Amino acid sequence: MKKHINKALNPSFFLVSLLFIYGCVANKDTALDRKFQNLTARYNYIYNSNVLLTEYNEGLLQSYTDNYEKILPVYLDPEPQINLVLTPGTANKQLDEVISKGQTIINDKSFSNYIDDAYMLLGKANYLKGNYFIASEYFDYTAKTYKSDLKTFVMAMNWKARSQMELNNMAVADKILDTMLRGVDDLKKDLAEPLATTAQMRIYQNRNKEAILLLQTAIRIADEKQLRIRWQYILAQLQEKENDLQNAFINYTKVENSNAPFEMYFHANLQRIKLKALISGYKLDEDKALLALLRDDKNFDYTDQIYYQVGELFSKEGKFEKAEENYYKSAQKSTKNQNQKALSYLRIADLNFKEFNNYIKAKLYYDSTVMILPKNFPDYDNIVKKANNLKYLTDRFTIISKEDTAQFIAKLPAGEREAKIKSYLTPKVEVVNTVAFNNQSINNPDFPTQSLNAPQIGAGNTFYFNNNAAISSGFADFKKRWGNRQLEDNWRQSQRSSAQENNQVMSGGNVATAIVPANGTETQISRDQTSLEKQYLDALPTTPALLASSDQKIIDAYFEIASFYQQELNDKPEANKIYIELLRRYPDNNHLAAIYYSLYLNNQGVDQNKANEYRQLVLNKFPESGFAKTILDPSYSAKQSQMENIANNNYNVAFDAYARKDYPSVIKQANDNVSAFPDNDLAPQYAYLKSIAVGRTSKVDALLTEFNSITTLYPNDMIVTPLVRDHLKYIEANLAEFKLRPLALVDFDSKEPRFVSQAKPIDVPAKPLATENKTPVVEKPVDAEAKPIDKPIEEVKPADVVKPVSIFSAAKSEEYYYVIDVADATLTLSSSRFGIGQFNRGNYPDNDLAHKLIELDNDQLIYVTSFIDLEDAKIYESSITGQLKNIMKVPANIYKGFIISKENFEKLKTRELINEYLEFFKDNYK
Repeated sequence: MKKHINKALNPSFFLVSLLFIYGCVANKDTALDRKFQNLTARYNYIYNSNVLLTEYNEGLLQSYTDNYEKILPVYLDPEPQINLVLTPGTANKQLDEVISKGQTIINDKSFSNYIDDAYMLLGKANYLKGNYFIASEYFDYTAKTYKSDLKTFVMAMNWKARSQMELNNMAVADKILDTMLRGVDDLKKDLAEPLATTAQMRIYQNRNKEAILLLQTAIRIADEKQLRIRWQYILAQLQEKENDLQNAFINYTKVENSNAPFEMYFHANLQRIKLKALISGYKLDEDKALLALLRDDKNFDYTDQIYYQVGELFSKEGKFEKAEENYYKSAQKSTKNQNQKALSYLRIADLNFKEFNNYIKAKLYYDSTVMILPKNFPDYDNIVKKANNLKYLTDRFTIISKEDTAQFIAKLPAGEREAKIKSYLTPKVEVVNTVAFNNQSINNPDFPTQSLNAPQIGAGNTFYFNNNAAISSGFADFKKRWGNRQLEDNWRQSQRSSAQENNQVMSGGNVATAIVPANGTETQISRDQTSLEKQYLDALPTTPALLASSDQKIIDAYFEIASFYQQELNDKPEANKIYIELLRRYPDNNHLAAIYYSLYLNNQGVDQNKANEYRQLVLNKFPESGFAKTILDPSYSAKQSQMENIANNNYNVAFDAYARKDYPSVIKQANDNVSAFPDNDLAPQYAYLKSIAVGRTSKVDALLTEFNSITTLYPNDMIVTPLVRDHLKYIEANLAEFKLRPLALVDFDSKEPRFVSQAKPIDVPAKPLATENKTPVVEKPVDAEAKPIDKPIEEVKPADVVKPVSIFSAAKSEEYYYVIDVADATLTLSSSRFGIGQFNRGNYPDNDLAHKLIELDNDQLIYVTSFIDLEDAKIYESSITGQLKNIMKVPANIYKGFIISKENFEKLKTRELINEYLEFFKDNYK
């Protein structure tokens, strides 16, 4: 024991201990000080910090979720967000300790050789915490301060470029990489990460061939095994994308044979099998190859992805029906992986859109895709656009189905109608759980073909309430509002008491097998059902007028469907099919000229005999139509547009004379323009200006003559004719008084707005924004969207997608406006506002609508006030939209109309905000 004590009290030990303590506390620029600061900085701080970073990265490797349907990111970092919201990094014990150690080196070891390493540690830790801007500043300082140390400079620039990429500053990051690469040439080692970072930038820039070369070099010289494996997989993905299938197969095989994480191993094996089939050219045998993977228990969680890849291979072989079948299986098996389910829906939608030309079914699957696909998915906006556009078709096919069914029932004997309606409107309750609703109900809905057939009630699908699209639509609308609710008592409650739960279990958990409680519910349902049946019965087209109205709805729907196929989808064969069906059912409809002309165009260069036949029909039956004139003179449309611009300008000149009270000039210009452009849509408005001018200069008889002429010549005009009829009623009721007047109209109508000077801009006070959790969300109007789902889909909102909070609110308002934005602050809108006033007073005489003007820097906003709710505003919008071409005396491409709440309207200050609101409205009020 004494021997050990003497050894411990050795003077050398005391000396070393004292020197070590001195080195820890001293901070002097002496040779001894620098040695001890280097010693403690390296082993107490740098080494331990690197151990902490290694542990953090290993944990990240275990928890990071890759999306193998996209090119994997080179590093385990989140992808750059386009609308990145900068927030402080979240707390992390390991990273916070690294930051603390780095700061200690800088503060207490300032004479050591590891200050640059300390700043790099601070940058890396902040980067991994998501503080990309702070990290970039640390790396920038390090690169500038230690640029003489080539390794430190290159590494700092590498991490700075990564930080800027995460901030979505791609142009800045690209310049940083260019600077870095000039220094890399002289660096002998540690090149792998800079090359891989540059490869990531080339991937973002879609310069895949350059990325392939960079990754090949990085893989060859990389020290870290897991990074090499990851880059090898990305290299294979890029080669597959560039159609270099042989090398992609080789690299997938290398990954499969490596020590890759299981999920990467599985996907490498999946891709390898698929590429082998494509390279060798053999046809897929479902009992072998990819489907053999299903028999391995380890792959149970990847069944959906296996079926998806089988579908991909069939699709590449051109076997689209087999591909669709496997995409269905993939969707049905995707119980956990919502991204995979969305991709399967997307492929089904694309097949129906591009290969099967079944746009209705495609729309349903695009809807399902949009519902669960992350918003940062590539091409997400285009998928949404397709879904929204195709809704146009589903709405109109539904109209045809509804009207056909109503007409069928109306033709039945009166005694049979009520029973038929009751049998179809009575809910068919089955002992099934609503969660069992699946894709089988829409697996074979050849909607366009079915819609072309006359209604067959016995067949089921053509009747509205047996129509798959209608059923799916109703289910989707219910789920959109209430979520996934089982068919059970108290289904409105998402949370129940234990007593309620017990009662639910006792009753069997299903309303179909439960005892109906004696609370009046059954009576109420019965009463509602009776009311619905009566409404349907009363609305049947049993009179010639109602039947004509129903027929016109069908005609318009067919015509709009065909026009959409032709103009929006560029699907001429499908458009021709619809046009022909419309002609078969309604040979004397009101769109004949347009139909014949469209069939003429669609058959040009395809079937010239048919094209000539329809050409002659246009010329013989409608020789004065614009279609006939365009056939004879292809430049007619351009000339017509020029004439319309001239007519608008001339109208503004006549209106200016009216505003100056130069009534003789008004009368002359109105007569001249109507003579020059007798078929122009502005003719009724010219006639109205002339009538008012006559009323200001003549007795009432002359005014009555002009007004009666308008109602006779333009009975269908929706802008001035309703207003003139109201004028005539008022004059007739007060004719004696008007007879005594020396001039029929002695002064401007006090209800007419003054148009001589523009209204002054309203000084709109800024209002504090409501916080997101306090803003009530307005219920979206029910639409006809239907979602093809194998189970009711729960909408997935990925936690890593952060959408910036809008300044606009979806809260329900007590006041809504209809706004017309004119994107030119220099134009005079007096005549356009006058037209709006005419339309409002003629079509909404009892609504007390007013219209006002606000001038912004680059825009002018005419806004109609006011509507008590959103639905009223939508009704007004639907009625005025078709008349805007004639109301607005400005080019059609510079104005647009929209609905907005009073609160949101007060936030419109610039054109950018107007565009932002239009996007907000589209997202929140679909």
